[in-house]
Amino acid sequence: MQPPTSSIQPTANNRRFLLWTLGALACLAVWDAGGLDLALARYFGDATGFPMRDQWFFVHVLHEGARRLGWLLVLFLTLSVWWPWGILRRVDASARLQMAVSALVALAMVSITKNLSNTSCPWDLAEFGGVARYASHWALGMLDGGGGRCFPAGHASAGFAFMGGYFALRRTQAPAARWWLAGAVVAGLILGGAQQVRGAHFMSHTLWTGWICWTTGWLCDLASSALHPRFPGFACTKPPEETPHAAT
Repeated sequence: MQPPTSSIQPTANNRRFLLWTLGALACLAVWDAGGLDLALARYFGDATGFPMRDQWFFVHVLHEGARRLGWLLVLFLTLSVWWPWGILRRVDASARLQMAVSALVALAMVSITKNLSNTSCPWDLAEFGGVARYASHWALGMLDGGGGRCFPAGHASAGFAFMGGYFALRRTQAPAARWWLAGAVVAGLILGGAQQVRGAHFMSHTLWTGWICWTTGWLCDLASSALHPRFPGFACTKPPEETPHAAT
C-alpha cells in the first residue's frame, strides 16, 4: 500500500531544504577558509579607511532608511495576523502568524549572535586605519583589540529575516512564495553589500546572516507544521470574505 501523498511531500521537501541548507553551509565554510573577506575588503578600503563610509545614500537610505522600513514590515506582518491585506488575505491565520514570528525570531537570532561575538568590523582593523588586528570569527574567545560585536551582519537581516515568509506561503501561494524569497534575498544582499562598501562588515558577515535567517525560517516552518494538528481551528481561520471561496 502506498502512503498518502500528503505524507510524502513534506518529507521530500524537508530533504530538499536540508540539502540546500547544508550546501549553503559548505559554501560559507569554503569562503571562510579561502580568506576571501580581506581580499574583497581591500577593493573598498586602504590604510586611510573606507572612502564610502559616510556616503549619504549608503548611510541615510540603505542604512537608516532600510532599517526603519524593515521594522515597518515586521509591524505590518504582525498586524496582518488579524487584519490581512493583499496576498496575505489568501493564506490562513497560522501562515500569517508564521511569517511574523519567523521574521522576529530571525532578527533575534542574528542580534544575539552579534552581541556575543568578539569579531570587529573592517573599519576597526589597523590595515584600514583602525586599531584592531584581523581574527577569524571562528576564533572563538579571541579578542582582536577592537570593539567586537560585528558578526554576523545585523543590518542585512533587515532583508534576510523575511525569508521565512517563503515557507509560510509556499503551500498555497507558490508563485508568491518564490517572489517573496527572491525579494528577501536581494534586499539582504543589497543591504549587506552597502555595508561591505562602507567598511562596516565583511562579506562573510552578510552571507552568514542570510544562512541564519534561512535556517531559522525553515525551523519555524517545522515547528508550525508540528503545531497545526493541535490548533486546527486557528489554522483554518481566514478573513470573512475568503470563507465562501474556501467552502466551494
